[in-house]
Amino acid sequence: MKYDRIDSKLFIKNRKNFMDKMKPKSLAVFNSNDIYPIGADSTMPFQQNRDIFYLSGVDQDESILVLFPDAPEEKHREILFLTETNEHIAVWEGAKLNKDDAFEVSGIKTVYWMKDFEKIFFEVMTQCETVYLNTNEHYRANHATETRDDRFIKWCKEKYPAHQVAKANPILQRLRSVKDPIELDLMQKACDITEKAFRRTLKFVKPGVWEYEIEAEYYHEMIRNRSKGFAYTPIIASGNNANVLHYIENRHQCKEGDLILLDTGAEYANYSSDLSRTIPVSGRYTDRQKQVYNAVNKVKNEATKLLVPGTMWKEYHVEVGKMMNSELIDLGLLDKADVKNEDPDWPAYKKYFMHGTSHHIGLDTHDYGILTEPMQANQVFTVEPGIYLPDEGFGIRLEDDVVIQEKGEPFNLMRNIPIEIEEIEDIMNS
Repeated sequence: MKYDRIDSKLFIKNRKNFMDKMKPKSLAVFNSNDIYPIGADSTMPFQQNRDIFYLSGVDQDESILVLFPDAPEEKHREILFLTETNEHIAVWEGAKLNKDDAFEVSGIKTVYWMKDFEKIFFEVMTQCETVYLNTNEHYRANHATETRDDRFIKWCKEKYPAHQVAKANPILQRLRSVKDPIELDLMQKACDITEKAFRRTLKFVKPGVWEYEIEAEYYHEMIRNRSKGFAYTPIIASGNNANVLHYIENRHQCKEGDLILLDTGAEYANYSSDLSRTIPVSGRYTDRQKQVYNAVNKVKNEATKLLVPGTMWKEYHVEVGKMMNSELIDLGLLDKADVKNEDPDWPAYKKYFMHGTSHHIGLDTHDYGILTEPMQANQVFTVEPGIYLPDEGFGIRLEDDVVIQEKGEPFNLMRNIPIEIEEIEDIMNS
């Protein structure tokens, strides 16, 4: 992996927190992701299942973590199963973790090779009553592909039909949403890499460049700073492309006078950053572009102040909607009658700002977190209002990642990334 090794005390703490929430005489099982095929002998780059990474730090395929806090044998309270490395694997793929490496990464002393899994698993299953199975219950999850966890669940239920079954996901939703200081440092690193890539881009952009060239500038700077690259598929949307919320083709030429909406965050050590900025191709905003830009920035700044412990996600978005209605009236895009007569299920501002303002971020760009529970300190949220004007040929979105504090306003992980009009113009024209 490109990133520096993470202190194993993070994963030791994460496992303890998870096991403290488990029922008596229960065990939990977490599988790595598959390496997914493309065609012939081609595969997609490996991405680890975030849950097993969160609990172990193991970042390789064909891995299984078993947690059994009430195991009669102490050595079976935390178990890692890994593919046994050998000279052939080392030559063709690079050596995988051996048992000593696995302990250094995870803090787990008991490591077995995968070939022994069924034998050891049978032993511990005879000693437990409940098995926690891992499912993806994120509110945006919609996957047709069967995962290793999915296959394991089918196998486990068929092999051990008399055991009680519990869900690991509700525990993980709560634990993963509140970040440890080590995690916050890793997320800051991801944001710092994003800053370097954005500043590089500001110096590169000029009329005539292509969206994919801008993407390449970002990617270059991310890779040279030990990131795998983008935390998500980047949006480089010039002109009216910005009004397609998930525009990812990045294939058009940037024209003089247009704006470019950049939604481009780096990952670091599997942790995400999520940045949006909107910059002028020519290095200067027009007066109208400035008006809309400043309105979006004002909503972002005011919305950020609402992210404090106790805030409810749904109520927060209602308040942000009121802010946006006010700004849209000032811009001449709505009038007071539009707001007075609005449909509560689709408020007036939704004509120009149709997506949510914030989401959890962490190991996943849209990270785990229970939206019906109050916000807590050390949760990390994006703040990303936008105004989209297809009739005027541009859209503006501004986004930072912020950490909720015990008291006061959130801490902005992207505080050093240029956002004010004057600073962006100065850098682009220096």
